[in-house]
Amino acid sequence: MAVYIAFEGGEGSGKSTQARLLAERLDAVLTREPGGTPLGARLRELLLNTDDGPDGIAIGARAEALMMAADRAQHIDEVIRPALAAGRHVVSDRTAFSSMAYQGGGRDLGIEAIGRLSDWAIDRQWPDVVVFLKVTPVQAAARIDRSLDRIEQAGHDFHQRVSAAFEEMAAAEPERWVVVDGNGPVGEVAEAVWRSVQPWLAG
Repeated sequence: MAVYIAFEGGEGSGKSTQARLLAERLDAVLTREPGGTPLGARLRELLLNTDDGPDGIAIGARAEALMMAADRAQHIDEVIRPALAAGRHVVSDRTAFSSMAYQGGGRDLGIEAIGRLSDWAIDRQWPDVVVFLKVTPVQAAARIDRSLDRIEQAGHDFHQRVSAAFEEMAAAEPERWVVVDGNGPVGEVAEAVWRSVQPWLAG
């Protein structure tokens, strides 16, 4: 049976790298949110744009949450469900759980409120298993070797709330979430991820 696997975590946690490695190992469909569809790519440009010049677009917290929900709704319809129906495993770099953490926790809109919005947007197609990569703030900062996007620039308190939201969700659903130490070398973390998802891959 095809399995829908999500990678979640804060900035610099190694999600993108580990998602790619696992997808290659499984010959799975690799995708990401936001931005996994043509519509999502347009939304991602708006959501993460740091342009504060005359052509910049201000995005309020609720508008941000709705734009994320639109991305996730299109992603489910265009990528996730067709792949699963075709018998392909799917590995996604972020899912609706990131909305719950970033907009629900980080933007103070409420984890449960964003969870309800997300549940409707994705038509209840939640991941089978969520790999939560935990890294120290020092390690995370060392891994970000590029300019920060709009959400990454939201500040320390914002990202503390995001981290706390991820912790809360992982603790609330241990049957879905697995927590992996992401501080080690890429290969070691990849093996830990591989071991952690075996129960779902084995059915």
